[in-house]
Amino acid sequence: MRARHEIQTPNRSFDPRMRQTMLIAVSIMLAGVLVLLGVLQLGSPDTPNPFIDENGHPLAGSISEKIRVTINGIDQGMFIRGKDATLPVLLYLHGGMPEYFLAQQHPTGLEDHFVVVWWDQRGSGLSYAADIPPETMTPEQLISDTLEVTNYLRHRFGRDKIFLMGHSGGTFIGIQAAAQAPELYYAYIGVAQMSNQLQSERLAYEYMLQQFGETGNSEMVQRLEAAPVTLTDGTPKAYLALRDEAMHSLGIGTTHEMRSVLTGIFVPSITSREYTLMEKINMWRGKARSGVSPLWGPMLATDLSKQVPELALPVYFFEGRYDYTCSYPEARAYFETLKAPVKGFYTFEQSAHSPLFEEPEKALRILLEDVVAGANGLADSK
Repeated sequence: MRARHEIQTPNRSFDPRMRQTMLIAVSIMLAGVLVLLGVLQLGSPDTPNPFIDENGHPLAGSISEKIRVTINGIDQGMFIRGKDATLPVLLYLHGGMPEYFLAQQHPTGLEDHFVVVWWDQRGSGLSYAADIPPETMTPEQLISDTLEVTNYLRHRFGRDKIFLMGHSGGTFIGIQAAAQAPELYYAYIGVAQMSNQLQSERLAYEYMLQQFGETGNSEMVQRLEAAPVTLTDGTPKAYLALRDEAMHSLGIGTTHEMRSVLTGIFVPSITSREYTLMEKINMWRGKARSGVSPLWGPMLATDLSKQVPELALPVYFFEGRYDYTCSYPEARAYFETLKAPVKGFYTFEQSAHSPLFEEPEKALRILLEDVVAGANGLADSK
């Protein structure tokens, strides 16, 4: 018979003072979290600021609202703002996440001259819903949503046409919507226009690898080399997980001056007073889900210069010189082949991915003097 061996563990009594200290620490942490949540909730009154006249009263004839509209069977939210509700309507299509809160941090001046519609697209921000099937997040569906929102705005404001502006991923949807229904729009404006996104990612990868190598950042070089972007295998998950951090650290991300997603995007998003606390949480839930969105595959697989080689309306590209998120040279190459009755390409020398936020005065001048007028006098000379 084999002897049974029992392992005896020492009888260590838990120090009551240590237990008390731990309980106090946990209580302080929980109290801090509750206070933070309370502050965020109090700072989120769920209503956009009205425009104010010189006497501190709501500006007569202005519009500043946050609404939800049923679009193709889904509740979708938007902010609508303009100092004069009779101004031309401009529909803004965001990229990977809503950008209204960034416009609060980086004023554009658009509301002085347009009724600006900051629409949170299906699955994002105000339009987030946990039960939206990811498989419905397709280019075709978002193009259809864009046209439905456009018609809602046309009917509501009594306009035959509106202006359509896309940014980053919003340009992928916007330029296709404009191609499908040019009669609905005065012009299409692509800010950080997508073109051949897989080639853009490859250019960004090569640029970052070179820059980190030159500055001696061996850790980033190793991480990038372990997740190569290729035209055959695409963008590995490890690269996508690293992409935002790497781009922002080099000034080729959201803005040329922004070096941190945490301080540059996350903090402004959670301190925005016009989203409720739950809407802020949903904004990031939607952003997290976008990382596995069915949209990314079609974006990488589509060469827009072949998908949309021609537009039957004026088209304008606003491009930051430092942009590698949607690379400047790819946008330029697309523009050169794109056919349109009027077109203009504008280089923003101090900008990366967001020239509307980085150089707002220049962007507004182009909008007023060229886009609204259907001209291209301020465009880059060839």
